[in-house]
Amino acid sequence: MSYSAFRLLREALTGNRGWRPAWRDPDPQADYDVVIVGGGGHGLATAHYLARDHGPLRIAVLEKGWIGGGNVGRNTTIIRSNYLLPGNTPFYELSLKLWEGLEQDVNFNAMVSQRGVLNLCHTDAQRDAYRRRGNAMRLAGVDAEMLDAKGVRAMYPWLNHDDARFPIKGGLLQRRGGTVRHDAVAWGYARAADRRGVDIIQNCAVTGFRIARGGVEGVETTRGFIRAGKVGVAVAGNTSRVMAQAGLRLPIESHVLQAFVTEGLKPLVDGVITFGAGHFYISQSDKGGLVFGGDIDGYNSYAQRGNLPVVEDVAEGGMALMPAIGRARLLRMWGGVMDMSMDGSPIIDRTPVAGLYLNAGWCYGGFKATPASGFCFAHLLARDAPHPVAQAFRLDRFARGAVIDEKGAGAQPNLH
Repeated sequence: MSYSAFRLLREALTGNRGWRPAWRDPDPQADYDVVIVGGGGHGLATAHYLARDHGPLRIAVLEKGWIGGGNVGRNTTIIRSNYLLPGNTPFYELSLKLWEGLEQDVNFNAMVSQRGVLNLCHTDAQRDAYRRRGNAMRLAGVDAEMLDAKGVRAMYPWLNHDDARFPIKGGLLQRRGGTVRHDAVAWGYARAADRRGVDIIQNCAVTGFRIARGGVEGVETTRGFIRAGKVGVAVAGNTSRVMAQAGLRLPIESHVLQAFVTEGLKPLVDGVITFGAGHFYISQSDKGGLVFGGDIDGYNSYAQRGNLPVVEDVAEGGMALMPAIGRARLLRMWGGVMDMSMDGSPIIDRTPVAGLYLNAGWCYGGFKATPASGFCFAHLLARDAPHPVAQAFRLDRFARGAVIDEKGAGAQPNLH
């Protein structure tokens, strides 16, 4: 079934009796060409692009819970490509371009809203750093615009511009950045992959890998053994636990990142704003709630819940930037489990086990990277070679000293 305005009108006139489930709920088959462990945004995107661009293949996505229950549904929905280093800039720009065509590609309303992302600066040194980043972006063909204090005030007059400690001196604006409905991304990719024959198997946890002669033969699951020609792992904060079952130890730590939503308010924040004097970022959802977050919890955890000191830190950042937020009532909060790499940048690479591939280490940047992550991981799985824009994300870069140390991608855990 294709979604369209005509289909919507037809169903409205016939009592909505023709709608079918967005994707099948199949039992696992005995074997597949490719098994993708992890039914989050990255795993589903990988399955979609693998089936679309590299088929025909028998593909399965294994999800231990339900589609949309992991980090893809537990984030602040921001997309952007305002990165500095050569290893990151082309990758995230590819992701943003894929976001721009996502809804037509998967035939699903993901509510892509390019409302702009503004990074505020509060010191002369920070302003110089943003100018350098903006110039690097422009040289790479990425849109960037440096605003002075007057320009920021014209966009958001209600910010605390003249705070004695954190005066706003300007900001780096990427107008093509914005937000996307997070769970709609999962549903859209799941539906698109299913339409191309991918088996999406929920409530199927991987309990081990069957490895023989240095290569993977398949995965042990709570629903039995599944043989696979290749296995790709994209399980975010659970990467260390899953890959340990294959005997691999990775340069990754798992931390909780909390996010918050207020009660519905009248339109106030029409873009995305980040506070340069602390780790705080905010936007406003289409339902009116202010969506915001901050730093990760400092301790290691696999739990999807955080602690109160970080709540206090995020609240302090919000109050310093926009004191009006103190009058809003918090509606809900949640935590996602981040797989924090040692340099703040991701890993898309083969592992020492033949036929076993890794997609991990996304830190804070996992959601915005979803389309390019899936696109490049599918390329790796199909061709056994990295996609040109993901060549820097090798697993052995830490041994080679070729780290991609960029704060814009997420703080590395060794600094916490």
